[in-house]
Amino acid sequence: MNFASDNTSGAAPQIMAALARANEGHQPSYGNDPVTRAVEARIREIFEAPEARVYLVATGTAANALSCAILTDPWGAVFCHRNAHIEEDECGAPEFYTGGSKLILVDGAHAKMEPQALRRTIAHTGQGGVHNVQRGMVSITNATEAGAVYSPAEVKALCGIARDFHLPVHMDGARFANALVAAGCTPAEMTWRAGVDVLSFGGTKNGCLGVEAVVIFDPARAQEFELRRKRGGHLFSKHRFLAAQMQAYLEGDLWLHLARHANAMAAKLSEGVQAAPGVKLVHPTEANAVFAAFPRAAHVRAQAGGAAYYLWPFDQPLGGPGEEPLAARLVCSWATTEAEIDAFLSLIS
Repeated sequence: MNFASDNTSGAAPQIMAALARANEGHQPSYGNDPVTRAVEARIREIFEAPEARVYLVATGTAANALSCAILTDPWGAVFCHRNAHIEEDECGAPEFYTGGSKLILVDGAHAKMEPQALRRTIAHTGQGGVHNVQRGMVSITNATEAGAVYSPAEVKALCGIARDFHLPVHMDGARFANALVAAGCTPAEMTWRAGVDVLSFGGTKNGCLGVEAVVIFDPARAQEFELRRKRGGHLFSKHRFLAAQMQAYLEGDLWLHLARHANAMAAKLSEGVQAAPGVKLVHPTEANAVFAAFPRAAHVRAQAGGAAYYLWPFDQPLGGPGEEPLAARLVCSWATTEAEIDAFLSLIS
């Protein structure tokens, strides 16, 4: 019963098998191997973007921070939701890799930027000339840190506001597959057709061992990314081990199958917790995470019974009145089983 994160699950068997195959023989290094070339071509095909450039890195932090670095100056502002992953969970990596840009935070329910809030925030930035940070870029997280999903129309609306101010747009897609299958659209509709310039296309949270693809829809920005990736220490010499994961991830639409399973398990878990006494959702369940508040006594039973998950926020004490509701985050993955969900529900009911 591990609902702590989709990072806690292992890698899908298809990914591990691909790594074993990649370990045979010798291949050129630093991304000059045929598997990397095949992956680049496949991602361009999936996104219907023949001019896009594709680069693999091992972590989501590297993907996001290096993407931001090619989209804004050191004196630029990165507009993102106040609960965006780049704000809350990356230890200042975007600021570091951009050379000092400032994250400016935008409000909105369920960790989704509200369009008019974004417009107001951008408009009020950089009004003091040299004394202020300048307008730099917009970053959208899909799915959000609250488990919500932006539709293509919502992405397009935010990108339209960015374009009004001549700003490029990055999408943090650590859970892009989960968002995509929830929205029922194509990768192109969720990204470049809606106005996204650079995508961090996640694999690690959805069954890979450790690989993310940075998809740059404007090839003019690609050379800078190559240099920043190398300078930042994120160009793997044995690059084929990144490429082998991504190749298996995309083969036969495995990435979509794994995401559909994770989302389906979250839907089942969400339905089950809402049927338990004293439980209510904190955020709508749209992807693979369930945010719910339920009585402290139920948390005590669940954790004593071996359930792993996070109270959300973390600082809620387990000691106190048993009927008091405490909020929690429960994340499902490609490996979550119905038996795990049933066992958890029996503990909190």
